[in-house]
Amino acid sequence: MLNLHHYINGELRPSATDRWLDNYEPATGQVYARIADAGQAELEAAVAAAQQAFPVWSRTPAEERAQWLLKLAAALEAQLETFAQAESRDNGKPVSLARKLDIPRAVANLRFYAAAATQFASEAHPMEQGALNYTLRQPLGVVGCISPWNLPLYLFTWKIAPALAAGNCVIAKPSEITPYTAYLFSALCRDAGLPPGVLNVLHGHGAGIGQQIVEHPAIKAISFTGGTHTGARIAASAAPLFKKLSLELGGKNASIVFADCDFDLTLRETLRAAFSNQGEICLCGSRILVERKLYNRFRDAFVAQAAALRVGDPQDAATDQGALVSEAHMHKVLSCIETARAEGGKLLTGGERVRINGRCNAGWFVAPTVIENLDASSRTNQEEIFGPVVTLLPFESEADAIALANSTRYGLAGSVWTQDLGRAHRVAAAVDAGLLWINCWMLRDLRVPMGGMKDSGVGREGGFDALRFFTEAKNVCVKY
Repeated sequence: MLNLHHYINGELRPSATDRWLDNYEPATGQVYARIADAGQAELEAAVAAAQQAFPVWSRTPAEERAQWLLKLAAALEAQLETFAQAESRDNGKPVSLARKLDIPRAVANLRFYAAAATQFASEAHPMEQGALNYTLRQPLGVVGCISPWNLPLYLFTWKIAPALAAGNCVIAKPSEITPYTAYLFSALCRDAGLPPGVLNVLHGHGAGIGQQIVEHPAIKAISFTGGTHTGARIAASAAPLFKKLSLELGGKNASIVFADCDFDLTLRETLRAAFSNQGEICLCGSRILVERKLYNRFRDAFVAQAAALRVGDPQDAATDQGALVSEAHMHKVLSCIETARAEGGKLLTGGERVRINGRCNAGWFVAPTVIENLDASSRTNQEEIFGPVVTLLPFESEADAIALANSTRYGLAGSVWTQDLGRAHRVAAAVDAGLLWINCWMLRDLRVPMGGMKDSGVGREGGFDALRFFTEAKNVCVKY
């Protein structure tokens, strides 16, 4: 059985107290690894290592820090298949998805911030009185990066890359549900010779070591991606300590389909937006709003294509939908489907656990599920399910579509499908979401900021906004 160790001060270390957590393969429901469970001793060792490394790392020229990130990117790219297989096994997603999306994007994150580190500029403002104001952007020190289970390496590197590029030293905690790729990345850093203490990776429960990272007085900032309830607890803990916070939280995103859309494109891409990664992406379009005059045609075609998605072994190249990440999450999703039934929802396809013959017979699979006949205020249309469950709602007008899209407490993302360019811009501007796509989905540019509105979080990640978050602005005025 695999033992997944912490990465502290450049070394892979087991649990100091011999505490271990079971790590399951979602596709089989079986334990395949043990995870070292960090406590206060490991945290203090990691903080001490980071504090010791910080003076040298923060003074290392940006170009040299960039070279380290490029070295890690090249090493990761060389092991793409190993990491893709590990992520599929750990997370339950089809290995084809990990191979074409998750691991390449992790490589891109490292390369983007390597380049950004050398292009990051400060501001200067000359005054008529004969003075010059300039802003120094300096690294914070030791920072905490807590990443989620749905896109494990993708979002792990999305956080640590800008933190390291800006000159900080990092205490990172991947999800205890999907730790394998973070462990492999730790080994990659060790083998590449990354200076000890610059990056430290601790494994364990969010309520345990995760909360301890948030509360540690030496950790100056927290970047967290995860659920809204957890984000609220982190904010409550961090606020009295005056830590910088970036919180990317839940979503209940709307795909808004107008009758004049490119039908085939819209059908294909809204299906992808609904069910990619088994619906376990915070940016997925879980509410599909369709103009009334197109509703019946779109519904029938969408349901047919959803029903045709192949649920199967994530290792099978023909699989469209893999397993949900944990048994508890599978039961949560099935419970949400029962709630939809109780609310009067009509299940058009799916709605049940799927049993796969062979090695995956005990795995945690749920059929792609499409539901209609629910009011916008129903629990099903208000609460984040984070699984392969979508609802269809008709709308009458542009104003109606905007009102429906804005009718939840979330505001993370959304998409608009129309060939009327003026309408596309009007709707995108009126929808309360931090990221809107028009006639596309999940087309990401790493230069632009990303984050949510309302209960979907605070702060912006991506581009130079991430570098700004991981730095402190110091203004200097020089009289001449």
